[in-house]
Amino acid sequence: MGTGSLAASCLLVGPTAAEAASCTTQTGPYQNQVEKFLGRPVDGKQSAADCKSIQTFQKAHEITPSIGYAGQLTWRTMDTILQQRAAGKTPNKAGRCPTNKGRVACVDLSRQLSWVQDGAKLAYGPVPVRTGRDGAETRTGAKRIYHRNIKHWSTIYKVWMPYSQFFDGGQAFHSATRSMYSPPGSGGCVNMRPADAKAYWKLLKNGADVFVFGRKPGT
Repeated sequence: MGTGSLAASCLLVGPTAAEAASCTTQTGPYQNQVEKFLGRPVDGKQSAADCKSIQTFQKAHEITPSIGYAGQLTWRTMDTILQQRAAGKTPNKAGRCPTNKGRVACVDLSRQLSWVQDGAKLAYGPVPVRTGRDGAETRTGAKRIYHRNIKHWSTIYKVWMPYSQFFDGGQAFHSATRSMYSPPGSGGCVNMRPADAKAYWKLLKNGADVFVFGRKPGT
């Protein structure tokens, strides 16, 4: 499977898509949180400078409509980034990914984060990933890589999937060139930045363990 639809996974309350040509003057429900994330003065009131800063973030991560509105999807994306930063070099601090399997590729859907560990030792990552959208969720549980193709062609989405490593039916790790935060998510695969997908290709092989847990925000 490749990447999914570009449509947003939730609706904004307030501004509509028709207003996309301009920067909104409306204060969003997550104004304070968004201002703080962006390093803006936190006053809970929309300003022209706030809007431009929010709009820049939205455009970078394909959040539509990109009108600078501090809505649920924009804040959800920022909150995920904050959780990823907080993970630091101890992504498995809570012990959700098993440490008794030797080398295992861990996928935390809740934080949209993946890493490779050897027992309890971190071997690579953690790195941001883009997993399955609502209705096409990346399936959880213990898996194993069963097929690898360095230049796989998706017959469903008509796109190349470089460094594909399949671990559950049509679901695979593979490279993607878009933002890892682009909503609503993939068609079920674990999208990765090119350098990370290449690193996983070198670290894993057929039969390698994969463990997927958590729940993607918005699903």
